[in-house]
Amino acid sequence: MVNDKSEIKRILITGANGQVGRELKVLAEFYPDWEFYFTGSEDLDITEASSVQQFFDQHQINTCINCAAYTAVDKAETDEKTARLVNVAGVENLAKTCAISKATLIHYSTDYVYHGHQNRPYQETDATNPQGVYATTKLEGDLKALAIHPHTLVIRTSWVYSSFGHNFVKTMLRLGADRDKLTVIFDQIGTPTYARDIAAATLLILEKLDTLSISEVAGIYHYSNEGIASWYDFAKAIFELRNISCHVLPIETKDYPTPAARPHFSVLNKAKIKTTFGLEIPHWRESLENCLKELE
Repeated sequence: MVNDKSEIKRILITGANGQVGRELKVLAEFYPDWEFYFTGSEDLDITEASSVQQFFDQHQINTCINCAAYTAVDKAETDEKTARLVNVAGVENLAKTCAISKATLIHYSTDYVYHGHQNRPYQETDATNPQGVYATTKLEGDLKALAIHPHTLVIRTSWVYSSFGHNFVKTMLRLGADRDKLTVIFDQIGTPTYARDIAAATLLILEKLDTLSISEVAGIYHYSNEGIASWYDFAKAIFELRNISCHVLPIETKDYPTPAARPHFSVLNKAKIKTTFGLEIPHWRESLENCLKELE
């Protein structure tokens, strides 16, 4: 059944203090006819099922965008309990409540669920192979959401950065200003993704759902910016666009060991999301330039 166009969208954004959540807040002003409810963990604890149901009932939520996640990749290795609580139990609570409330759920996930050895961009139908607590709990959350609620869109993304919060771009700008040279990993390949682009795409998808059947388009999607890069390429581009003279030296993953393993290749194929929702996705360098202007 196609959604009723006359129904006002009442949208809950969880994890609203994160990068994508804050970008959604910036863009919300362009949707004056929609009601947005931005919540951080202090406003709504998604790990408490009764609190989630109460919030949905009180505000008659009909759409939920879940930006909440435990994303401290390395810390998760020694804090599995909390990672599992947020990434699995929290997602399960949202999915159950969305199902009861007949609300659409959009849930963000990660390229970390793909830890293979292929050299072509991952499609949504490719086998997953999560390594470590973060990746495993994120995949479990994805699968629970899809199993519990048929009106779920899981959007897997990669290498997210923004003018908000802590991220690689801001770290490089800080270190580049203080140092003459830096070493950056060159053998992990993916795509940097500007959080504002993900936010804009999500809101466009919600618009499209007025004329599409959510039952027919539900499922897993990939979204990142276009193009590919290594972290080394990414760092070089940041310094180049900002005219920072810091010298970047490439190193291998083995030279920078971390508690959690990172995928060596996690480029995402975005044909499905582009075709289904008519999205045009900018190249990562173009979006990086936009973010750097925002930071100025």
